Amino acid sequence: MADAVGSASAKRMCCSVPERLQLHGAMLALQFGYAGFHVVSRAALNMGISKLVFPVYRNIIALLMLLPFAYFLEKKDRPAITLNFLVQFFLLALIGITANQGFYLLGLDNTSPTFASAIQNSVPAITFLMAAVLRIEHVRLNRKDGIAKVIGTIFCVAGASVITLYKGPTIYSPTPPLQMMRLMGNATSIVSSSSSLSSSSSSSAIMSTLGDANGKSWTLGCLYLIGHCLSWSGWLVFQAPVLKKYPARLSVTSYTCFFGLIQFIVIAAIFERDAQAWIFHNGGEVFSILYAGVVASGIAFAVQIWCIDRGGPVFVAVYQPVQTLVVAIMASVALGEEFYLGGIIGAVLIIVGLYLVLWGKNEERKFGLIAQANSRAGILSTPEHANNRKSQAKTSLTQPLIPPSTENV
Repeated sequence: MADAVGSASAKRMCCSVPERLQLHGAMLALQFGYAGFHVVSRAALNMGISKLVFPVYRNIIALLMLLPFAYFLEKKDRPAITLNFLVQFFLLALIGITANQGFYLLGLDNTSPTFASAIQNSVPAITFLMAAVLRIEHVRLNRKDGIAKVIGTIFCVAGASVITLYKGPTIYSPTPPLQMMRLMGNATSIVSSSSSLSSSSSSSAIMSTLGDANGKSWTLGCLYLIGHCLSWSGWLVFQAPVLKKYPARLSVTSYTCFFGLIQFIVIAAIFERDAQAWIFHNGGEVFSILYAGVVASGIAFAVQIWCIDRGGPVFVAVYQPVQTLVVAIMASVALGEEFYLGGIIGAVLIIVGLYLVLWGKNEERKFGLIAQANSRAGILSTPEHANNRKSQAKTSLTQPLIPPSTENV
């Protein structure tokens, strides 16, 4: 009896929280999870983990998490698999898993977590541009929503170009982490003054593994990240027609993850000749792989699907810039990352462009709802429907003439 009362009380407390607050809390947690993934991935690359082995283990963990849910929850809704579907899943994996994750790791290795997250803010605008070119998205330049989407896309492209072509001076250089201060303090107390030069070079070598990608091609890294954003956007665009024919989202993701895993295994078998790369050398590598597979792939996907279903894609996309701010703070504290002028200017342009695109999409949705309401009102105002309304008024005064829309807005 006590257990029943306790469970009913817990249920009432859960239900008492407004759904909007639950959505905001879930999206904030999601952004922190993704932000941690940027920092953890960079730390894993700094530890020397293979850029081919890392996604293999990540996708194994993600597949093991998604497969049971896809099998049991979509057992009745899943259509029969055909060769045509398998080819489409393979192509989705090539774009959304292999190219997407591969370009991301290559770009992150040459830049920093902050700029990797900043460039990702251009994904909604790139997705809109691709959809417009393929005639999936309609652009009406005679309306303010169409103009806002075009201007926002231009801002996002300009921001990504600034980040790629202009690094600029250092705006902020954080102090070394506490652990590094202790290491340098111990080194200076042990080493004599005659060996100060070697001590300085040793500490600078250690610091170079913590901060930005010193000695690597910043421009090339940004180009890799743009390839990552293009792959991500292409995956979102090409996924839509597949889901219409195969309306089982978890199953589509599981198939995509499976083929992506196969592709990465083949690539790693060809290009990764060092057998030691497949062995975990420390707890940090194990943690980074578990975090990537469990948090960034498994949990993040489930939370994002729920938020899209409840709040819509516009609500989810608005939170993307929050991730950039969280990444900048976390990377500065954990990795001693520096901020550059070009990255800050580019990030501001991308965020402004993102909000213009999202505002345009929201206005377009409002126009659509108004047009739909006017169309229904026009149908109901015809003489035939007017006579029906008179006859229904006597028998059904409480029942609305227009049933509420079931569309998720």
